[in-house]
Amino acid sequence: MLEHLDSNSVEAPGESVVAVSEAAGRAVPFRACPGSGSPAAEWKVLIPARGRPAAPRTAPRAVELKPGNESLLFSVVFSYSYDDYRETADWLLSHTEQRPKVAIICGSGLGGLADLLDNKTVFPYKDIPRFPTSTVPGHAGQLIFGSLQGRQCVCMQGRFHFYEGYNIHTVTYPVRVFFLLGVETLIVTNAAGGLNGSFNVGDIMLIKDHINMPGFAGQNPLCGHNDERFGVRFPCMSDAYDRDLIALAKHTAEEQGCSNFLQQGVYCMLAGPTFETIAECRVLQLLGADAVGMSTVPEVVVARHCGLRVVGLSLITNKVVTDYASVEKANHEEVLETTRRRTQDLQKLVSHLIAKI
Repeated sequence: MLEHLDSNSVEAPGESVVAVSEAAGRAVPFRACPGSGSPAAEWKVLIPARGRPAAPRTAPRAVELKPGNESLLFSVVFSYSYDDYRETADWLLSHTEQRPKVAIICGSGLGGLADLLDNKTVFPYKDIPRFPTSTVPGHAGQLIFGSLQGRQCVCMQGRFHFYEGYNIHTVTYPVRVFFLLGVETLIVTNAAGGLNGSFNVGDIMLIKDHINMPGFAGQNPLCGHNDERFGVRFPCMSDAYDRDLIALAKHTAEEQGCSNFLQQGVYCMLAGPTFETIAECRVLQLLGADAVGMSTVPEVVVARHCGLRVVGLSLITNKVVTDYASVEKANHEEVLETTRRRTQDLQKLVSHLIAKI
């Protein structure tokens, strides 16, 4: 039987215990290690003897603790307070004179976008207070400040994913930091599988909308307490991708000779790390998705909550398998190889787009 535990029962700023079992009715002190991006904290949990039954929510991990001779199995959801985001932003502002208005999040193999920046200041993620670290090949794990086409920018060489074991608040942590840095526009890039039969490997898809599959299952980064300093409780998502920026990107692609491989469509996010089954790909096509990947959407949701303008670009690195007779198999090496071939075109498009923003 899981007992409900309200937030007033937890003495740990920015973090909360959602559900516990056993040992109800007494205080249990213990040490929890939230994982990368959040320091170990002392917790003192008052477990109520009675309360609303509550199913445990998805957490980074389930931990078995043994206070005394009793076992306590609990589920936790780690979140962050405004002060946590503020601490990271203030640290960055104190270590660079750059004041970026544009942020770029680089997808798998697309970190070369950061090489375009001039007057760079580089911060490895491991050196930034409370910042998570990247664990995926093709994600360098650096935050780079610099200027591009005369605009001050900050670029993430590597993002964070569910499949790395991070919860949704950690996946989206950098976006609220960008907001506190003064960023006004977010450019998100990713490597994606092509669901639309008219797309070719190497095409660049402008994201006009998304399907948030983890959100359907309750994994929305805005769940929980809403801090009005970031945004409203119920933000609109019908304009998640800025239409003026999409039009500007199209015009820029025409100028740069990229329009023959520029597409526009709907991006669908799955949690990963497995590539999609044939049946799953067919379902996503029925839902109206043109490309599928394992990132981007949570970051866009948080960015729009903060009022940032967003433009998204998906590099189609492979075509999904929808035929049971096919011997083709999706793999990460193919993803990275395609990004290497198309990197220069994407860099050219993004850099000239930034000049016009």
